[in-house]
Amino acid sequence: MGRGGKSRYVAIGRDLPPAPSWPPPTPRSRPRARRPRSPPAPPRPAHFLRRTRPLPLRSLRRQLAVPVIPWRGYRGDSPSDSGKDVLEIPLPPWQERPEEPLDTKRARLLYESRKRGMLENCILLSLFAKENLGRMSEEQLNRYDRLINEPSNDWDIYYWATEAKPAPAEFEHDVLDMLREFAKNRNREQRLRQPDLEYLFEPPP
Repeated sequence: MGRGGKSRYVAIGRDLPPAPSWPPPTPRSRPRARRPRSPPAPPRPAHFLRRTRPLPLRSLRRQLAVPVIPWRGYRGDSPSDSGKDVLEIPLPPWQERPEEPLDTKRARLLYESRKRGMLENCILLSLFAKENLGRMSEEQLNRYDRLINEPSNDWDIYYWATEAKPAPAEFEHDVLDMLREFAKNRNREQRLRQPDLEYLFEPPP
């Protein structure tokens, strides 16, 4: 006890500064100013609304109607099931080009031999065209043109060339025999890719 009956600790405590509060108070941030609202979009014209309306079923049928195209002479083997889940696209019929020059015909057949619907035929026919197109006669070129362009299924051409399936009578000719002999690869050559086109610029032997 100190003088006057007061506690020493109380007197000492009066001299101390007040303890800071923890954590320190953060300054209040100013409220963000609200952005002005954009004006409402103007109403769309009536002709736009007429265009966006769903078309009736009759109009859809007219738009989806496909012109009738004659089928090719050979369509390939049809599946044994009902075929409801098969979408078959009609192809234009093959037509012979008697007025086409021989150089143009050879160039076109070379391109069509390289651009097939499956890799196996791309390799087989492009290599076959490299070795045989230059020495074929006009009649043989026409038969080769029909062989690779009239069938609607590229697998049929591959099966005929590898003798996995018999070919129809209209395709049994000397060009198909040449293709079958070439497909046997008796020299055991490595045929993994199409040939480069540099050989077209080489002088003939």
